[in-house]
Amino acid sequence: MANNAELPTGEAAVTIPVIQESLQIGTRTVDTGRGVRISKTVAELPFEVREILHHDEISVLHVPIDRIVAVGEAPASRYEGDTLIIPIVEEVVVVERRLRIKEELHVTTTRREEQYAETVMLKSEQVRVERFDKASDN
Repeated sequence: MANNAELPTGEAAVTIPVIQESLQIGTRTVDTGRGVRISKTVAELPFEVREILHHDEISVLHVPIDRIVAVGEAPASRYEGDTLIIPIVEEVVVVERRLRIKEELHVTTTRREEQYAETVMLKSEQVRVERFDKASDN
């Protein structure tokens, strides 16, 4: 229909424009002039290790005893200071049966120290960050 056209009833038609808005969305890359440089270095530094190490040495001494004891009186193991004494018995055939202490084992533990030194390489990292800004170049 034409604008302001007459209707068959004699009335004039009015045209009303209908408007619709549309939206366009997009992105763009903008150079801000800023940047970052990260650098990392690894340094090896010598580090000397000093420690005292312990170890035990055991010596066994056979001590002849040759003493007769009754069957139920065999001596038990015992300590004398740092020395463990272990009686060794054997049966001896005689008219009667007896235990004879043949020998004792004297076991002594001695602790010794020794110095230990070694140089080892330890790594350490350092990080440096540099910022670049065009505005600061002016």
